[in-house]
This record gives sequence, structure tokens and C-alpha cells, in this order.
Amino acid sequence: MTVTIQTIGTEQFSLYDAIPINFEVTSVLRVEVVDGGFGGFRLVEEALDTPYLKDYNISDEDGPTAWARDFDVSQWVISVAFEGERPLGGVTVVPDFGLCPSGPCPRQDLAVVWDIRVHPDARGQGIGAQLVHCAAGWARQKGFGQLVFETQNVNVPACRFYARQGCTLGAIHRFGYAGCSDIAHEAVLLWYLDL
Repeated sequence: MTVTIQTIGTEQFSLYDAIPINFEVTSVLRVEVVDGGFGGFRLVEEALDTPYLKDYNISDEDGPTAWARDFDVSQWVISVAFEGERPLGGVTVVPDFGLCPSGPCPRQDLAVVWDIRVHPDARGQGIGAQLVHCAAGWARQKGFGQLVFETQNVNVPACRFYARQGCTLGAIHRFGYAGCSDIAHEAVLLWYLDL
């Protein structure tokens, strides 16, 4: 399979939108608190009795075609992996989007992978690794020192993928989605890639 990665503009977001961003959840990483938090956290993988399908695009209104409406995408880079004319995957990188608290020392060297996806039919063929390489190259060229990827404890395949790409788990936020009833049970996991 010959894959090419191209940067696209807003007029082509529908191509990106056509790539599904769903997966079957068969296990979760349960977050165990060690010594009341003084010993950190431990992630323990547990198989689910009843697997389910998770789709990051909650509705047609929140996918990539809506990004230009909802955000200033002028500083974003959106790239799509194609086999011929068929979109197989995509990655979107933005300057720090508030994933890391600004506090007294705001991060100016952090780029965020806002979205990364590979069509279910094309997973396991190295396309995701090519997209990470593309994102890292762009961020490095722009002077960023790290990329950060957000995922959840219910996306075990993504966690394993980020670890294989050289990322380090830098933060676990057990209550990161507490205000969202549908996903309040999920924990935020932030993975960092040094550039």
C-alpha cells in the first residue's frame, strides 16, 4: 500500500470527516491510587464483560467540518493520509490549546495533537505512525519542544500505540470529564512526545 500525506485546507475538511474515529472498547485501564496519591497512580488493564463501540464524533455537528466554524483554525495544520484518492487517516496539530494548566509558567513549547484517526480498515498498517511522524516534523519545524496527545483510559489501543511511538504518560486526570455525564467515568491520559 502506497500512502501519501497531504496538508489540507478547510475546503477539504469533509475528506477528513469521512474517516471514522470509532473503536471497540474491550478493556479499560483502571486507575488505582497508590498510598492516597503519594505513591502516584497505577493503571491496571481490565477486560470488559460487555464490549461497546466508542465514537469520538458524538454527532455530525462536532466533526472536522465544524472546526472552522467553532475555532480559529488559521494556526492549525490538518493532514490526511491517502491511498490514491481514498482518505485513510488524518492528524491535526495546534499550538497549546489549554490541555496543560498555564499557571505561573505557561507552556510556549507545546503543540497539541487535537485529533488523530485511522480508518478501521487500515489500522495496524503503519499509517498512524506515519501521521505521528508528520505531526512531530511540523511541530519541530515550528520550534515546539513537545507534542501532547490526549486520550482516555477506555482507549487502551491508543495508549499502547502512543507508548510505541516513544511517548511518555505525563498526566492522569481522574476527574477530567466529571462535568460530562456520558463520559464522567473516563480518566484523561496525556501522553508527551519529546521532539
